[in-house]
Amino acid sequence: MARPVKHDGGLYKRDGSKVWWMQYRDKDGIRRRESTLAEDWGEAQKCLRERLQARDNNTLPALRRGQDLAFGKWADFYLENFSKPPFRAPKTHQVNERALKHLRTVFENTKIAALTADDVEMYLRARLKQRVTIRTKSGVVEKGVLKATTVHQELRVLRRMLNVAVRKKLLFANPCAGVEFPARVNGLFRPHYIAWSEQQKIEFSAPDYLRNVIRIITETGLRVYKELAPMRKEQLDLENAVVWIPDSKTPNGVAEVPLTEMAVEAFRSQLAISGPGLYLFPSGEQPDVHQKSFKTVWRLTLRRAGIQYFRIYDLRSTYATRLSAGGVADEWVTQLLRQGDAKVFKKYSQMKLQMKREALVKLNRQANESGMGFGTAQPS
Repeated sequence: MARPVKHDGGLYKRDGSKVWWMQYRDKDGIRRRESTLAEDWGEAQKCLRERLQARDNNTLPALRRGQDLAFGKWADFYLENFSKPPFRAPKTHQVNERALKHLRTVFENTKIAALTADDVEMYLRARLKQRVTIRTKSGVVEKGVLKATTVHQELRVLRRMLNVAVRKKLLFANPCAGVEFPARVNGLFRPHYIAWSEQQKIEFSAPDYLRNVIRIITETGLRVYKELAPMRKEQLDLENAVVWIPDSKTPNGVAEVPLTEMAVEAFRSQLAISGPGLYLFPSGEQPDVHQKSFKTVWRLTLRRAGIQYFRIYDLRSTYATRLSAGGVADEWVTQLLRQGDAKVFKKYSQMKLQMKREALVKLNRQANESGMGFGTAQPS
């Protein structure tokens, strides 16, 4: 009869080595010996605990595959299976390819399991010092230093890619979770909530079609370039106050969207000025093609209105915030946004804090000095 195992696992050092090694038994009782690649005892102990937990969760074989998986191979797999349509929009795939092009120059042959938060931070610091390079016929031209937002986008792509590896049990944890971005990024992931008075000021300075865009998005939450700009007139059913969205960023986005009275009026106004073509927002140069971008007219309108620039996409955030502030349950707001993940709702509704601050301005600090108290005795 075999003797019972006294210890579930342990650490030891080999002669002449500073690195800790670990030994443990897998599900079949076979003894395994592996290097922790760590000289610190605490880090080695953490690695051992991860191995034991993966063994108990039946994810040890996948975790072992992750130990031998190179960054470049995982990047290829991610781009092919999790970056292209219908999983992601074509523009998102282009962003992922561009970001991974720079990440590959440093981590191409690095094992994804060996990637640490320090490695990522060193990469980010080096990227923030680099300059923009443009290839021309006469050669490569250097421009200014890279923007922090550009480098931060590469971090977001890396984080998403490694999150997939964690879900596939190839990694125990995402090293990006411990990364602190080494620069300040103004306005990142902070949607601008538009007060009603501010919206009226923008609409007063906007051309008719942009005024309709503002009303429609703040009343329906439609995605500006994926759903509203390419919209055809046949998608509208104003008698029943609904609009059909046949193509969207996510599968949940394909649905009938109910319309408020203000949204119906905005759609009718746009139909009156859109001309005889198929599209609700035709291009000014080619009526048989829909409008591709509102960025220029949006920037000029904000300038005329005397309002600091913010993204037109924040109109969708305003829609979600107004619903939430009006008492609509978070689950229903997620449904109305047509989002697949309820976590995304937090990004759109976080500006409720600003609305709370606006309410605090109305705080009456002299409410208890008129002689009519709330049960508190007045000093004599």
